[in-house]
Formats: sequence, structure tokens, C-alpha cells
Amino acid sequence: MDDITSRETVKQFRWVGTRPVRPDGVPKVTGLAQYGADLAMPGMLVGRILRSPHAHARIRSIDTSKAAALSGVKAVVTSGDFPEQKFEYVGPERVAQNFWHMTRNIMAREKALYEGHAVAAVAATSKAIADEALSLIAVDYEVLPHVIDVDEAMKPEAPLLFPDLITRGVEPPPKPSNISKRVEFKLGDLAAGFAAADEIVEMSFKTAPVHQAYIEPQGCVARCDADGQGELWSSSQGHFVVRAYTAQLLGMKLGDLRVYPAEIGGAFGGKTVIYVEPVAVMLARKSGHPVKLVMSREDVFRATGPTSGASMTVKIGVKRDGRIVAADGLFKLQAGAFPGSPFMSTCMCAFAPYDIPNAHAIGYDVVCNRPKVAAYRAPGSPMGAFAVESVLDVLAQKIGMDPLKLRLKNAAKKGTQMLSGAKLGHNGYAETIEALLNHPRYRAPLGKNQGRGVASGYWFNGGGESSASMHVNEDGTVVVATGSPDIGGSRASMAIMAAETLGIDYDRVRPIVADTASVGYAHLTGGSRVTFATGMAVVDTTKKIIEELCVRAAKMWDVDPEAVVWEDGCAKPASSNVGNFKPLSLRDMAAKWAQTGGPIVAAAAVNPSAVAPGFATQFCDVEVDPETGKVKILRFVAAQDVGRAIHPSYVEGQIQGGVTQGIGWALNEEYIYNSRGLMENPGFLDYRIPVASDLPMIEPVMVEVPNPGHPYGAKGAAEVNICPPMAAIANAIERATGRRLTELPMSPPKVLAAIDARGHGTNAKC
Repeated sequence: MDDITSRETVKQFRWVGTRPVRPDGVPKVTGLAQYGADLAMPGMLVGRILRSPHAHARIRSIDTSKAAALSGVKAVVTSGDFPEQKFEYVGPERVAQNFWHMTRNIMAREKALYEGHAVAAVAATSKAIADEALSLIAVDYEVLPHVIDVDEAMKPEAPLLFPDLITRGVEPPPKPSNISKRVEFKLGDLAAGFAAADEIVEMSFKTAPVHQAYIEPQGCVARCDADGQGELWSSSQGHFVVRAYTAQLLGMKLGDLRVYPAEIGGAFGGKTVIYVEPVAVMLARKSGHPVKLVMSREDVFRATGPTSGASMTVKIGVKRDGRIVAADGLFKLQAGAFPGSPFMSTCMCAFAPYDIPNAHAIGYDVVCNRPKVAAYRAPGSPMGAFAVESVLDVLAQKIGMDPLKLRLKNAAKKGTQMLSGAKLGHNGYAETIEALLNHPRYRAPLGKNQGRGVASGYWFNGGGESSASMHVNEDGTVVVATGSPDIGGSRASMAIMAAETLGIDYDRVRPIVADTASVGYAHLTGGSRVTFATGMAVVDTTKKIIEELCVRAAKMWDVDPEAVVWEDGCAKPASSNVGNFKPLSLRDMAAKWAQTGGPIVAAAAVNPSAVAPGFATQFCDVEVDPETGKVKILRFVAAQDVGRAIHPSYVEGQIQGGVTQGIGWALNEEYIYNSRGLMENPGFLDYRIPVASDLPMIEPVMVEVPNPGHPYGAKGAAEVNICPPMAAIANAIERATGRRLTELPMSPPKVLAAIDARGHGTNAKC
């Protein structure tokens, strides 16, 4: 945040916009925070999962008798222990769930659909015994042909994952294929738009699946009572959703399963999906003992959701003055073994930063023999941004226009008609471009083999259901409870907003994340929704507390409640006509609650719709080694409309983290499969994420265009930052080398091949 904005925020608010100490800092740096794998209970067993060694195989039979007979084994489960689910898509179209698919992802039934697919599980008194038991389970597989690549999976002759999968969104319904769904979006007259263009560029792109690469593997502890009730401790992005999914897959009533939120060691969207929780509860139910089930790092890579790989073609036309007149996109996304890629989001986000009168997008959701994909920070948007922002860079060069000025000329603003059908409700994008145009380093000279690239990105940001409760302690401190797991600093944000609203010091607020039986429902921590939505629930709860405090003060003064106001953390007479009463602090009133009506508590729930989208624009400078193809990031500046930064340090960290992950996505990260469909790099030694030595100091530029739909102007800040880096880096590489790379990752061999191809006079697309 620039100094002017910082001063204005601090001037307007006492706590919002400041940088107090994070509430969870001490237990985390001292190693005392409890994560999913940390809990230990008396009599606890070790759970282990047997996974398919094949990419695609029919399961003829599973014999668990020898494993069950092994001394120390207390339970064995297979898919037969889980009730069958109805085949139907539930929920909003863009994020619909199908429990028929979900139960088969938890435990393979008819077929194993990817390497690492769970086929059985055991609970034993030690890990050694559990591992031995897994070796005794006999699975008779019929190995089937597999398909990994999205383009190959769409071919008519491709091996089918499901013999009866009919493409939704196509009339009349075609014959079965691996295409789960097709969507199409239209705006204006595309043909007329391209006819009016002075320059048209059409290019094709591919991106590799990349993993969220959180440090903490999925893990949980489960226990069940004889009456069928259970408890679950889980590291997830939403313990209410874990409860809902687990109960559904096990046939339990929601009230019979209590889920506690463990601390979480990274997620980035990858822990919005359940993998081990239903299995652990089933093992606990069958064994009568608590069960701990933790994935290995190899399990995480082979069996949990990366984001989709994509194959895309984008065509854009502009006038000579830089106005975009038409845009067309074809976006094919891998879903993994079960439908559900973020292909609709790709279509809706790809052109969203721009005011384009004529636009069109088609998207395909395609299954293949990989793990089912999961969300990854603005799911679907980064792929589309890579394609669109690369094409825009080519167009900027063709018409001789600064790439930031091209984007500014076409920037979407409040009221812009979007391809999704909605009209943009907020500004913020143009401001991010202007922040970079005014940045002192944007015009800095570059050296040999160096280039500067720019790119932008868009994400919806989310609202959704959230609850909060608050109670005042006898000493005037308060406890704020929500059901939103703290992924990116929400405990600090909740405490700041509660303290600001109540008018008390930040360190007198204790924010906690409560279990599913102790606070009202809260949806996932995802979609950049928590500071916005859960923050609104906290503010509403605090306002109810203030109303009650005014009532209590009125009783103590024997006046009407309307004659009392709450200012600066105290109850005060509304005017001199009320009486000459000394202000009552929260501490004063808490000490006398027994005489005024009892404990002071309140709760609130919200489902807000006044969501403001996220916009980001970034530039980076790179240096390319012409001898090796290695790309070194010299500088990275990332501007983002954050609404209002409730806790600026956390917001800066979100921007830096998203950019870091985007750099890895651009340059190094990918799933590597062999000819048998088996992953060859399921670990951090070979799956190369960026480390400190790979990165420059990433400079966040926080642009604050407050959201009028939030009491403190908050917008989501966690996701849109990952959308621009891939294209920004590709554009910088092209400026440094003269070669346009269209496939991710842009690893040294690909960059070197492009450089070498230039020497032979060919226009290689690497």
C-alpha cells in the first residue's frame, strides 16, 4: 500500500488498516499448534490406504481375508462398506457436486481410474502391521488402456473412463465419450467484430496440471461411539463441508458427526475436497477405536487434486487505435478421473478484465486417467489468463502500443457488460494498471537478454453463508467465534473488525475457529470470501452486542435505551438532556452483568451477495541465459485491487504467495507421466516448486477501491494474484528472446529449444 493510502486508512479507522500481531503466531512458531496429524488418543489405531498401481483397471475382485486375520489388524474396509449414492448433480451449476462420483473417488468400486486411486484401507495397532496388512490384500485387476492428455481424451477412439458418460450441454445427446459437459457463452456479433478489426491474432496454448503443493499432507483423527455418533479432527478448508460430505457418504445424520477444525498447513483450494475423512470414520466405526489416517507425500501427489491441465485456442481482434472489437476462446480442461474441472470459470474469467462488445467462449470438461482435480487459487482463471494475456501482448506489438496502455484503453469498469451475462458491478481494474504505469521501475532500462512482460487477471471472489457468535467475559474481554478455518489471516481480520466496531483494543478480542457443534454454519474458506462474508457476520454480531450494551446501560441509568449511545468502547448519554452520567466501559458493564440481565452474548448469520471481484495487473523483468534456457526473475511488481486491506501485512503476503505459485506454474511445475500412466515425480525433489533462491523480492502494490457492500470496504484478496504471472513471464521471455512460448511450464529445455529454433529460422511454438 502506498503511504497516502496507508495514512488515510489509519486516519479513518483505529484498527482497520493496521498491522497488529497475529493471534496464531506464537503457537505456530513454537511448534505447539495442533494440525491434523498431531492429535493422539488412548487406544488409537493407525489407518493406511491401499492404492491402485495402475492408471486404469477393472477391479475383478478384492480378497481382504488374510489382512483381516493378521494379528493387530482391527478393521478392513473396501467400497462395499460405503452405501451407494444417487447419481445427480447437486448445487449451483458452476460448482455442482455428484456424490455418486465422490464415493467412487474415496474408494474405487467398478474400476480404478488413476494411479493412486484408493481401493481398500486397514486400521491396525502399528504402522508396520498396517503396511503388512496392505501387502496381504489381493486385488485382481484387469488392466485397461488409459488416456492422460486432454486432447487425446476427447478423440472418438480414446479409451472411455465411463461407458455411459453422455456429454451434458449438447443436443441431441451424442454417444458416450470422455467429455462430461460443454458450455458456450456469447456476446454481441462475433463475425462483425472480427470483420471490423485491423489486426487479428489467433494462437493455441497448453498448460500442465500443477499441484497446490501445501506443506501439510491431508490427515485426520476419527472416533465413533457405540450409539453411532462420531467425532472428527480434520485439517481442511471447511469443517462444516467435511461434516456434510462425510455424513452423506456414510449415511449419517449431520447431528451425529461433530467435526473439529485442526490447524492447517497450507491448502490453496486443495483441501476443499475430502479424501481420508470418510475412510477414517468408517475404520473407527468398524474397529471401535479412534483411528488416525495421514497421507504420505507420494499419496498427496498421486491421489489428491492438482488443478486442471488445459488446451486452449484464443483469437482476438483490435482496431489500430487499440480498441478490442472481438474475442473468441476455446477452453478444454482436464477434470481428472471424475467430472468437475473449473472450465466454466475459465470461460467466464478469461476476457473479464476487458470491455469487449463481441465475445464468445466454448468450454469442455473432460475426464482422463489422472486424480480428480481440485480448486487451486482462482480455479480455472489462470489458464485462460495465460492464453488471453499472451495474445494481447502480441497484438500490442503489432500495433506498436504499450501493453499496459492497451489494457487500460479496454479496461472493464462498473456497468461493463460481461461475457458471463452479468454487468460488472465494481471498478478497480483500471486503477491497478495506472498504479503500474506510474511505478518508477516500469520504465527502467533493461540489459542484454532481458525482457519486461505485463499481464492482468480477474477472479469473481465469493460470498456465501457465514456465522459468528460473540460473548463478553467478566473482565471486558470478548471472544469472537466463527466457523471459518484460518487459511490466510482471518482470525486477525475478525479481531480487527470486532475491535473496530466495538471500539476496544485489538488485544482484548480473542478470535477462535469453533467446531460444527459450537457455532452456526459457515461455508468453505475459499473463493476469497472469508474476510468479506464472515467479516460481515462478525460486524453484525458486534452490533448486536452494542445494542444489548446500550440496553444494559439504560437499565443502570434508568433511562430509555434510545437515550444511550456507544462510542469509543463506552456507553454514553446520547445528549446532555439524558443526564450527567459517567461513561460506562465494557469492563464496567461486564462486571455487573448479573444485575442487568446475565451474560452478554450474541450471534449472527449472513449470506451476502454484494460481492466485489478481484483484479490484478503485474509486470516482471526476466533474464534468459541463451546457453541453458534458464529464466531468472529479476523483478516482480504486482498491483491488486484489495478493496480495503483490513490487515495489510496479510494482504501483502497473499499477493506475494500467489505470485510465487504463479512463477512455479510458469517455469517449473508439472506432472510427468510415463507410458503406463504412472506419475514419475511424486515428491518435492522432482516436482520442483520455487524456493527462495529462485525468487526476487516480490513487490506488492495494494490498490484500495473500497467495496460499498462491506462495512469496512473489504474485497477478497487471496486468489486473483495467481492469474497474471504465467502470461507476464511468457511475455517477458518473448521480449528478451524474440520467441513466443505457448506451453507451460517454460522450463529451460523448452526455452533453449525456442532459442535454437530462432537460429534455424523457424517459428517454433514451444
